[in-house]
Amino acid sequence: MTIEPGESIEAGLGRGLAEAGCHSGYVEIHAGRLDPFRFVMPAGSPGESHAAWYSQTHAPEGGVTVERAGAIVGTRDGAPFVHCHGLWHSCDRERRMGHMLPPDCLAAEPIRAVGTGLSGAVFASRDDAETNFRLFAAEAVEGWPPAANSALAVTLRPNQDVCHAIEAICRDVAITRARIHGIGSLNGARFEDGPPMASYASELLIREGRLEGGKASLDVAVVAMDGTIFEGRLVRGDNPVCVTFELVIVPDGEPD
Repeated sequence: MTIEPGESIEAGLGRGLAEAGCHSGYVEIHAGRLDPFRFVMPAGSPGESHAAWYSQTHAPEGGVTVERAGAIVGTRDGAPFVHCHGLWHSCDRERRMGHMLPPDCLAAEPIRAVGTGLSGAVFASRDDAETNFRLFAAEAVEGWPPAANSALAVTLRPNQDVCHAIEAICRDVAITRARIHGIGSLNGARFEDGPPMASYASELLIREGRLEGGKASLDVAVVAMDGTIFEGRLVRGDNPVCVTFELVIVPDGEPD
């Protein structure tokens, strides 16, 4: 799909999936200018009602050039709603990462986006009693029975290890090989090769996710509360979800 100049990320992605006949999906942008551009960073909670929170809204002058962004496209109150994390370069060429605000990020040029659309499943924004946030919940669409070896819309809960949770979900439906797409937050991050991230609140983008032989492998970029970006392959069994994790899992071939 193409996000047209002057169109917001949220409007463009919502329109594109609707035109494709999809209920929801995961979409990526790999290049393009956004101006104006608005984003927030992960931050500590101002009180005991939330485990984490967001910074004030940042609005870099002159817009940004997207390096890579990933978006879950769903619905809120009957309208398109987009949850988006990304990496970008501002006018001073500084590389940043954070939680983009799709209604307030406008295309400064035609921006090509590609992804996986879902029919029969939707990410619907719901009040969540555990986290006290409105979060996407993966739900079946009435009248759309699941097909064999179909893609999965998935949301994970706080404190689940992200790799082990993915493996358990796929095992339950006999998926052993798949592509894994998504965004989320972790309470700290441990990598196979590289220093850990200690920040208890973060914003994460899966750069490459695979399930092989029933084992999940996630190469990610994740930003800490101080703006430091960490990149690498997550350690299985040592990366708990902070607030939420939203995934589209696409089986690769027939089940073993």
